[in-house]
Order: sequence, then structure tokens, then C-alpha cells
Amino acid sequence: MKFWNAEETARRLPYGPLAEELAKTLRDAAAGRAQAPQRHVHRLPQEGSLLLMPAWDDSLGVLKRVSVHPANAARGLPLVRAEVVAFDAASGEPLALLDGEAVTARRTAALSRLAVERLMQAPPRRMLLVGAGRQARAHLEALLELGLEQVFVYNRTLSRSAELAGYARSLGLNAQTVPAPEAAREVDLVVTATASPTPVVSADLGDAFVVAVGAFTPEMAEVPPERVRASTVVVDTLEGAHAEAGDLIQADVDWSRVHTLADVLEHGPELAPPLLFKSVGSALFDLAAARLALAQGT
Repeated sequence: MKFWNAEETARRLPYGPLAEELAKTLRDAAAGRAQAPQRHVHRLPQEGSLLLMPAWDDSLGVLKRVSVHPANAARGLPLVRAEVVAFDAASGEPLALLDGEAVTARRTAALSRLAVERLMQAPPRRMLLVGAGRQARAHLEALLELGLEQVFVYNRTLSRSAELAGYARSLGLNAQTVPAPEAAREVDLVVTATASPTPVVSADLGDAFVVAVGAFTPEMAEVPPERVRASTVVVDTLEGAHAEAGDLIQADVDWSRVHTLADVLEHGPELAPPLLFKSVGSALFDLAAARLALAQGT
């Protein structure tokens, strides 16, 4: 059994190939060649959450354990802890243990990249990034490769905004912090990657494409209901969104008009702006990451 730390896990998951593997896995799931039951979510002390996420195809299986600990911010500890076990689906033989936080960050950002590539009419140039944690950094890295030129960073803690903006500048971007999301003007892409239980952007975002990845329970919502109802909504999986996408649930969204990314990839319908891509995650995406990581060889 192989043991890959965060650095090695990330090395095995380059964003471009990972986005392609995610698209393939979504097609496999639509055809019944890959499966992922709805994840188990349980409450932990101090408002924590435990998530158990299995998925498998004909040859490979994964089981992901994630725990989320909001109180860890005050302790100077990571908000999220996670591991992914990959195993042979036929024999059960364990094959690899991957760093779950690296998997989560990279496969979530790669999925957002896939959605942006397939849904936006033109590559994004100016982005508002709300949040300054690991997901925000991963999205910055993944979307940079699409041709981003300018990034506005907002986080409630100014020092963290400044740190992420500095990292963006080290990657060659024109990046600056803003005192509020509304201060970023004429952006064509907005990414929200926070743990906020209440909306972090306004409804007035023009035709900007919104990618919302932070809220993962019915009680959480990063995007205000008015913006959700005014948008053409695409989700990572319908089952997950029904159960956990608080942004959509609180907006009382018309589910008959919600598209899945798999449908868009397969059929490519024309979608009218403004667009909202809502991602809550699925073990299918961890399966895609394990597929790619194992295919990298030694």
C-alpha cells in the first residue's frame, strides 16, 4: 500500500488532467459505470461535522473520511481533516492512502475549472475571489491556467486577504485586496470559497459567472436567494445539491430548471446568463482523483 502525503498527492493531481478525469468519471457515472451513494453526514462536538464518502467503478474503489472543525480556527489548526483510501474494487486490497485535504482542494478546484471552461462563453479575465483558505488558493491556481489577468481578493481577515493576493502576484497576476466584495467592479467570474453560513456576496453581480463551493449544508448559503433565482443554475450532482446545497434550498429553487454538469458535458445546451455553478462535492470526484493519482506510476 502506498502512502502519499499532501505534497505527493498534489503532485499527482495536476489541474488540467484532473479536470479531464473528472469529466470522464461524470460520464461513467451517467452510464452506470461508476457509483457514489449519498454521503453520510454526522454532527461532531463544537459544531463539527463528519462526512463518510464511498465511490467505486469496475476496478477501483475509494472511501473518504472528512471532518470539519469550525473551532479549529481559534486553535490555529486546519479547519478540515481528511484521508482517502483507494482499494481494488474486486479484491478489496488497499492500494493507496492519499492526503484527503489535498484531494478535496484540487478536485474541487479542477471541477470548477471544468465548469468554467465548458460554461463560460469566453475565458475569464477578471475574478473576485471571496475567501482566503486552501480552497481559495487551489481555485486561484486552477483558474490561472485559463488566462486570468486580474484578481480581487476579499476575506474578513485582511491579513489573510493580503497573503493570498501576494501569492497571486507571485504567480504573475495583477492582484489586490478589496475592503468588501462590492468594491470589485466589472469582474466576469466570482468564486466563493468560505465557511460562512450567510451570503458573502450581493445579488447585484451583473452577468458575472458565479462559482459557489463553500456551503455544504442546508443551513449554509454563500449566495443570496435573489441571485440564485435570477441565475441559470448548474450543479455538480443533483442528489448532492438536493440534500446539501443551502444556497439553492434556501432560495426555494425550481429544481426542474436546474442542470447538472454531466448533462451539460454530454448535451451542451445553450445556457443563458447569469450562470451559477454550485458544487457540494461527491465521492465520484475523489474516485476521479484516485484514478489519476494511481495512473501517475511510481
